[in-house]
Amino acid sequence: MTQSFHPPVRTLMGPGPSDVSPRVLAAMARPTIGHLDPEFIRMMDELKQMLQYAFKTENALTMPVSAPGSAGMEACFVNLVEPGDKVIVCQNGVFGGRMKENVERFGGIAIMVEDDWGKPVDPIKVEAAFAANSDVKVLAFVHAETSTGVMSDAKALCEIARKHNALTIVDTVTSLGGSELDVDGWGIDAVYSGTQKCLSCPPGISPISFSERAVATVAARKSKTPSWFLDKKLVMGYWGGGAKRAYHHTAPVNSLYAFHEALVMLEEEGLENSWARHSHHHNALRAGLEAMGINFLVDEEYRLPQLNSVFVPAGVDEAEVRSRLLQDYNLEIGAGLGALAGKVWRIGLMGAACNKRNVLFCLSALESTLAQMDAPISVGKALPAAQSVYND
Repeated sequence: MTQSFHPPVRTLMGPGPSDVSPRVLAAMARPTIGHLDPEFIRMMDELKQMLQYAFKTENALTMPVSAPGSAGMEACFVNLVEPGDKVIVCQNGVFGGRMKENVERFGGIAIMVEDDWGKPVDPIKVEAAFAANSDVKVLAFVHAETSTGVMSDAKALCEIARKHNALTIVDTVTSLGGSELDVDGWGIDAVYSGTQKCLSCPPGISPISFSERAVATVAARKSKTPSWFLDKKLVMGYWGGGAKRAYHHTAPVNSLYAFHEALVMLEEEGLENSWARHSHHHNALRAGLEAMGINFLVDEEYRLPQLNSVFVPAGVDEAEVRSRLLQDYNLEIGAGLGALAGKVWRIGLMGAACNKRNVLFCLSALESTLAQMDAPISVGKALPAAQSVYND
């Protein structure tokens, strides 16, 4: 007979999901009530307000999609892109490629702006793409590229789009809660994220927000939105606000309890304090890795503090290292994707996993494992280097 599943207790320092706070896990175990229950609707209103705080926006259409971050991405594209629309898509990693897929599947024309993996999106190339193509409707780019750990200048890219009267669709799956993000201040029109990164919530929910310009674009569509489930004109009847809600779908009640608790914790810490915490522990991790002799893929000024892509030392079987870390230490770090497969590790410092204990634990476990494999590293230097950052 099949037994109940009891997962091992891991320390999650890969590209996501991240460690989930015990408070968030406890919230999921609260009694399930109906998705149109007055108390659940009250919780929905609080959740929406806290999500506006996290995104730094007053957008009325700010809500969690009842599905993972990839559905948030699709919600933005399926509502804003119609057949024949020109969309400039910036690709400097895996997830820009997924944006291209969305544009083409919904009949749009993808105009690609490509940069090397590990480099930020080049605003000069974006300007050139606008100059070479008339009637561009949307500029789409990844703010924090999870496959490489690079941050692009969202504010500058949105300014270019506005100058050319184009909308923006921005992937903030890895940046929300971990790095500066200002939806209204930067003029982002459609933004999507995920719960499983810097918000320390289980995967399965995708926060999104649409500006008034984006909402007007959806309302003015010439064709019906191809997705019934993700049609924002329909979903807003449920998430629009107030006590009277139109049934759209059965919301994932307990998952939304968890998301509510995660946002409560973000408010308690303070958004800017969360950004500063991720940066502080990144600096300690960086000092330790570099003292060990491990180098970063991304130039320092463009690095994500919450997602650290580092080169595998010469002659080391990177998959074997990850396997040993998992078996010996219950520690998960991530592999490289695409062109970076086998060349880098991706070490996450996200949400509840972003703390001093995990930084020192990761450095110690990684150094011990590499030393056992006779890797070309400096032994005994990583922990003192990290501690020096904490002692400053």
